[in-house]
Amino acid sequence: MPKPVLFVTRRLPASIEAQAQQDYQARLTPSDVAITDLLTQAEGADAVLCCPGDTLDSKAIAALPASVKVIGTFSVGYDHIDIAAAKARGIRVCNTPDVLSVATAECAMLLILAAARRAGEGERLVRAGKWDGWAPTQLMGTQVSGRRLGIFGMGRIGREIARMARGFGMEIHYRDMTRLPPDLEQGAIFHDNDDSFLPLCQVLSLNAPGGDGTRHWLNEARIGKLPMGSVVVNAARGTLVDDGALIAALRSGQIAAAGLDVYNGEPRLHADYLTLENVVLLPHLGSATTETRDAMGRIVLSGIGAILAGETPSNLVV
Repeated sequence: MPKPVLFVTRRLPASIEAQAQQDYQARLTPSDVAITDLLTQAEGADAVLCCPGDTLDSKAIAALPASVKVIGTFSVGYDHIDIAAAKARGIRVCNTPDVLSVATAECAMLLILAAARRAGEGERLVRAGKWDGWAPTQLMGTQVSGRRLGIFGMGRIGREIARMARGFGMEIHYRDMTRLPPDLEQGAIFHDNDDSFLPLCQVLSLNAPGGDGTRHWLNEARIGKLPMGSVVVNAARGTLVDDGALIAALRSGQIAAAGLDVYNGEPRLHADYLTLENVVLLPHLGSATTETRDAMGRIVLSGIGAILAGETPSNLVV
């Protein structure tokens, strides 16, 4: 029996491409840039392995060849895929849960530390050859240890951030739809409303999923409830942030500093961020460790294979 045909939309780690070639008739893409001819490349394919930057909306899914039975995404989030449209066509979808929580949490902590301690400004100062030596008042930031950390979205990644933040003696507060059981809460303080949650957040980490329900959750009104001079980081989805409101708050000092790894419409981002010294900007590095990306590849390929074999994998979305 011939191997199923798998179309891969982006370049993947070498070990994962090798596994794809071993298990499938793999059509690999030798570029990290989003493809423009998805439908042509997917002709005759049994499965498509896409990435978060590939928009598979209802129009794209409707135009997929009839041969496509599975879409696997090289990510936990799947808001770039129209799940309802895929389900209507009988196309199954799988993702990469559980394996990138630690790496993404590390990235969030990196952003917290870098934003609070003005590391981006300092690095740019040294690189520009403008550093004249140590000075008592130079680039004074905000201490992270002992501060109150608010986590919006206490899923796996949020809980990993809480675990790491406890090492800094941070007091953990979280906002979510439901309260966690005590064994997962680990002493974190639950809030079921913005009014009790946001005024406590000296540091706010956004870790909720994307989608219409959370679009521009961090808006002008919510920013106004944060303590003056708070720090905000986002390593989840760019759509969680109203860019105009955040930029205005960074300029006014309502928010002292921000750290962003994700953006609305990435790889494009609001041009005004580039004019601000008090924001750390990373290029969507959340899961970018060798260990994590290899694990992501293994789980999504396994899920695709299980679905094509008529089985139900643990990473099935729909």
